[in-house]
Amino acid sequence: MRWNLRMKAAERGIWKSTELRRMLADAGLDVSAGKMSALWTGTPTTIRLDDLELICAVLDCTPTDLLICEADKVAARRPAKTAVASGEAATPITPRLGRTRSAPPV
Repeated sequence: MRWNLRMKAAERGIWKSTELRRMLADAGLDVSAGKMSALWTGTPTTIRLDDLELICAVLDCTPTDLLICEADKVAARRPAKTAVASGEAATPITPRLGRTRSAPPV
């Protein structure tokens, strides 16, 4: 996911994080300076849904405007499938039914 907060804020004429922080405080969300800086400069690893909803209300946008899916990055993280060489049959897998145990001492 790509975090698009700065672009959405710029579309609303908000150029500084302090402006957005003030608007969020007026709407009822008190964001610390450190958290606001993290939201403004980078991609948050987590965000509360209540906070996201309020940010969207202040910026007059939807969560999909702020969180943009990057499908190519998702595909790059998937493990590659191993292909069976042509003409060769895959080795069948036989399940083991428990462990073989020795008899108890007499």
